[in-house]
Amino acid sequence: MNQEKFGKFIKELRQKHNLTQKEFADKYHVTYQAVSKWENGKNMPDSSLIKQISEDFNISLEELYNGEFKPNKKNKKIILITLLIILTLSLFIIALNFFKTDDFKFKTLSANCPNFTISGNIAYNDKKSAIYISNIEYCGGDEHEKYETIDCTLYEKNNNTENKISSYKYKDKKSITLEEFLKEVTFTIDDYATTCKDYQDNSLFLKVNASNEKHKTVTYEIPLKLDEKCKQNLN
Repeated sequence: MNQEKFGKFIKELRQKHNLTQKEFADKYHVTYQAVSKWENGKNMPDSSLIKQISEDFNISLEELYNGEFKPNKKNKKIILITLLIILTLSLFIIALNFFKTDDFKFKTLSANCPNFTISGNIAYNDKKSAIYISNIEYCGGDEHEKYETIDCTLYEKNNNTENKISSYKYKDKKSITLEEFLKEVTFTIDDYATTCKDYQDNSLFLKVNASNEKHKTVTYEIPLKLDEKCKQNLN
């Protein structure tokens, strides 16, 4: 047992309960000089006193001898639950601010391409719109090629202009297959437009660029389609 560590622990315990050295000493019928020696690691209380301290302050003998508080599983669980509640409330407030009008609508996005499937939607009202895309899967056959660099970018095409909305890039140094990479890709774009955009067929699309260790690059373009167009005038 480390006497110095034990002493610091006793001092921390005493101060945590707002006790002076004399008050602590009186509690255990010793002199304040004895308590000072404990805290400076020069001496130790006898085993009966250590046991009494353990009981009085509701700490284990293991914590006392090790000179540190042991994490309480119950407290950790309470902290975790509290954090989850705070996160849930935060997401609820964000959603409430975004979806506060009664005319909020959803439109489903899907891949207009036989080699890919996706899950996505556009959420919009007369003030805001947002795009969410996840669960992108390659279903064009076995793709075992390993790529060193790979990225997936969401675009909107207006006439002959391509506007980049968001991009997801593979950041690890280890090579990865297209299928493995796409499992990680999620797009969440809030407040993309101040008013609902009248998306044309295939105006939104994903572009995937992948390069292997020999710098051979393949590109996939995945047009996205809406289940129906969102209307500018929602009333």
